[in-house]
Amino acid sequence: AHSPTDLSELLKEGTKESHDRAENTQFVKDFLKGRIKKELFKLATVALYFTYSALEEEMDRNKDSPVFAPLYFPIELHRREALAKDLKYFYGEDWEEKVQCSEATQHYVDRIRHVGQHEPELLVAHAYTRYMGDLSGGQVLKKVAQRALKLPSTEEGIQFYTFDSISNAQQFKQLYRARMNALDLDKNTKERIVEEANRAFRFNMQVFDELDKIGKSLPEAAQDGGFPVHNGKGDLRKCPYYADKLGKAGSSCPYHAASALAKQPLVQLILAACVAVAAGAAAWYLM
Repeated sequence: AHSPTDLSELLKEGTKESHDRAENTQFVKDFLKGRIKKELFKLATVALYFTYSALEEEMDRNKDSPVFAPLYFPIELHRREALAKDLKYFYGEDWEEKVQCSEATQHYVDRIRHVGQHEPELLVAHAYTRYMGDLSGGQVLKKVAQRALKLPSTEEGIQFYTFDSISNAQQFKQLYRARMNALDLDKNTKERIVEEANRAFRFNMQVFDELDKIGKSLPEAAQDGGFPVHNGKGDLRKCPYYADKLGKAGSSCPYHAASALAKQPLVQLILAACVAVAAGAAAWYLM
């Protein structure tokens, strides 16, 4: 049982609105539908690299600080090395010479640097926002990206989403929340952490908006089979698999043709992906 004054509960309740807004940005909705262009995915990976580089350097700086030390899990959580592997896969051996920090990402990085150097207790907000999301909705995006971009089954290009040192994500998230709740923080500091978490969401949304603008200038890529991976809102009723199971996909249903072809291997793969992503999207909301 959690107390309403627990930091984990305050963060969960205090960031609900920001969480919903972030999930409903055009970039995230398109991503969930499998409408992610490879060049845009590469740029998103670049943004993540600079963000996590800053975050993890500041976490290393404050690893002995009592306001952050209990949340220091470098082996389990740190993403910089995984992101470097992804960038090497996408850009080649000389990837460091080819990538640069975007304007929106730089604003995010600057804030993380400021927090790490002047208000280390607020690092909790940035770590919570990023890592808990990676272990929840991030696992949905991993599956969508792998299929939509036809990435190798050996997970090149999506190492960022792979946490080899965490065998059970749900149990680890419970441990992480328990550690947050055990931090010796007063009411005012907890409120500042919630405020900072909302600020972190805003920085993420600014990066999403920046990527969305860039995406509009890129040529459209044909989607595999012509079917969306997911409707982007977690509504199972819009999934062809759901309609077929309930026997409600009549001749007027826009997914009737998909249901009729359900025995074909390609369509089965698409429908299975839809169910998996929908279930994962629900887990995102329960982060």
